[in-house]
Amino acid sequence: MTQHLIDTGPLVAFLNGRDHHHGWACETLGSLEPPLLTCEAVISEACFLLRDIEKGPESVLALVGREIVVPNFALRDEVEAVARLMQKYASVPMDLADACLVRMTELHRETALLTLDGDFRIYRRNRREAIPIIAPEGAP
Repeated sequence: MTQHLIDTGPLVAFLNGRDHHHGWACETLGSLEPPLLTCEAVISEACFLLRDIEKGPESVLALVGREIVVPNFALRDEVEAVARLMQKYASVPMDLADACLVRMTELHRETALLTLDGDFRIYRRNRREAIPIIAPEGAP
């Protein structure tokens, strides 16, 4: 069974009704069986980006509290692998959340990543494998 990972963009789009990808995010997330796995860096980014939306950060944390979105990554255990990824993709550039998600796809083989970020078409897991992504049509 495929497990789904979620990046910051779809999480923000789901919670922000004015986001361009809100409809896609609602439809897509509604069709998937929770939990959606992620990392704490994604949760932090989403809370920050939703800070000006009423109850934005609280809504992110409510999804975590209800175990719809589950941070399931221990950076302390994967810091060397994450650092290598960030160094390899420094020219893109790769941020911490993206590096953690790429590493998660390496650790959880049967995964697909929900993202709006076209950089995941560049990144490779295990050095040469394309990362299975779910993104709206026309996304970068």
